[in-house]
Amino acid sequence: MPMSPELVSIIPVFPLPNVVLFSKVQLPLHIFEPRYRAMVRDAINGERLIGMALLKGDWQKEYYGNPEVFSVGCVGKIVGHTPFADGRCNILLHGVSEYEIREEILDRTSYRQAKVRLREEPKPLEAAFFARLKSEILGLIGGIVEAESPLLKILADASIDGATWLNLCCFSLNFAPMEKQTLLEAESLEQRAARLIEVLRFVSAEKKALDTPGFGEGKLPH
Repeated sequence: MPMSPELVSIIPVFPLPNVVLFSKVQLPLHIFEPRYRAMVRDAINGERLIGMALLKGDWQKEYYGNPEVFSVGCVGKIVGHTPFADGRCNILLHGVSEYEIREEILDRTSYRQAKVRLREEPKPLEAAFFARLKSEILGLIGGIVEAESPLLKILADASIDGATWLNLCCFSLNFAPMEKQTLLEAESLEQRAARLIEVLRFVSAEKKALDTPGFGEGKLPH
């Protein structure tokens, strides 16, 4: 369900060091910390929205406080919720809109909140462009994942629209969180696609080099 790009609203923010959510993609999460249990309870009783954000810098020193996060993230809507007797729960988020943090709110709840501006829905990819893009990306992915990978089967589904297909690639491939954050911050789907191809070409070249006999070999120091 798309959200109005004019909307500037206050949302709960869930910072993690290794997760970057994209619009139109689903993310399962296990919630166990007390402050995030409270966050989920409040979200369930409200609009069911949670903003995912990537931690930045030396976040480990301040994890139980409010370490710095990247300003661009993705709002997810809780579409699945399984509570446990001890207060933990599993949730399923569906990415609905990218956002930019305008102001952090750290003193109203045990978890952080932020006033955010929602990004405009990106323009759809033109059909011929998407067809060429899909062919190139699948060729690159085929060189770095196993042939029986479930991801390849999913990406072969011709019914998936261009934005969903591209975001699913960015979310699902085994890239470093910072690389995924860079993809998320792209200002258009075309720019995101170009960045994804750059990353895939680098990973593919790196894999080929590592697979080359004798790569990295040399005399051991005496």
